[in-house]
Amino acid sequence: MFERTALPDGPRVISARLPGTRSLSVAAYVLAGSRVETREHSGVAHFMEHLTFKGTAAYPTTRLVSEAIEGVGGTSNAATDRESTVYWTRLPVREAERAVDVLGELIVRPLLADADIDREREVIVEEIRSYRDDAAQHVYNVFDEAFFGDSPLGREIAGDEETVRTLPPAVIRAFWRDLYRPANTVVALAGDLDHATAVDLVARAFGSGNGPVPGWSPAPERLPAGERYRVVERAGSQAHLCLGVPALRRDHPDTWTLELLTAVLGDGSSSRLFLSVREEAGLAYDVHSFTTDYADCGTLQIYAGVDPDDLGAGLEAILTELARLRDEPVPAAELEKTRNYVRGRMELRLEESRHLASWIGVQEALHERVLTPDEAIACLDAVTAEQIHELAGRLFRDETLTLAVIAPPRHGSRLDRALRLP
Repeated sequence: MFERTALPDGPRVISARLPGTRSLSVAAYVLAGSRVETREHSGVAHFMEHLTFKGTAAYPTTRLVSEAIEGVGGTSNAATDRESTVYWTRLPVREAERAVDVLGELIVRPLLADADIDREREVIVEEIRSYRDDAAQHVYNVFDEAFFGDSPLGREIAGDEETVRTLPPAVIRAFWRDLYRPANTVVALAGDLDHATAVDLVARAFGSGNGPVPGWSPAPERLPAGERYRVVERAGSQAHLCLGVPALRRDHPDTWTLELLTAVLGDGSSSRLFLSVREEAGLAYDVHSFTTDYADCGTLQIYAGVDPDDLGAGLEAILTELARLRDEPVPAAELEKTRNYVRGRMELRLEESRHLASWIGVQEALHERVLTPDEAIACLDAVTAEQIHELAGRLFRDETLTLAVIAPPRHGSRLDRALRLP
């Protein structure tokens, strides 16, 4: 399915050929995210991501950067995470050289001009405000603050208004110089392009260069590390809750068991949370479960948006489903249905070049090995109801529950008393 080459002092290149397709997706992962930041410089990784699009050596203005991709009908964007930052583009495969060249420019040759830094501060502040104004989005940040405490994993990836406004240009440039090294990058390509051509394009666009990469501090020894319950009072017609527990680190042996457990619980419109909380009780429009995983820790979280007067009932309904997974093995028919759902969704997504580039790129960048879809399906097929039951018993315990709530005044009080499994 894929081929990989590690260039000497250069990027790791991984590609998957899709014969007959007209699109090419390229994703470049820089192994630098918000976990390497200090508190006083929080937000620098995200700031760096923004600045690359302000201009590069070959494309010295934002307009020229955009036109290089949009001028041939393509799209591009970037995203900063805790342990990596990804830049991606999707365009016609005949423009493969352009795609790789633009990503190389963004990562290896940004201008980082003082004027651009000054202008971008307020743009990022407005982005932070937009996240905070969206309670359904901001509740995840409230959860992280409560769950991970005063650590890099507990801070907003974009930083806060004060740090963004005061980040010294020298700190931003040092972040780029130390971490945006060709050898600290993975480039993934998916489309009708042979691997030798992909390697040649990446070698020419990114060049070579290595250097010491600063490490990041480990996750707190005990999770949850902060408050078990945190409420933010905000006027609105809806309340938002995020309930979570410590889960598994990346590449844990039980990763695929957790994948199926999470899907049974709240992934899709035939999941338990959707059917019980939304369809039967009518308590929420959106209710779902998801996981996060980092090198040394992870979470399983449940989100629900409910009427403020239904916060207690919504929390009780969710806790009931957690207890059910803890106490009863998943019936064989339900497990097989969920297995088919997860397997089919994976297969369908991987027929699209951007998802395929992400699949191989993330695994090469952050995981211990790169699985083919068939290997991943084999892992799913090996999971048993007994393994899910055992894992649920380990994860769902009263002392590990953490709850974050954004609700109108007086609606979130005393919920901490209900924070226990039935």
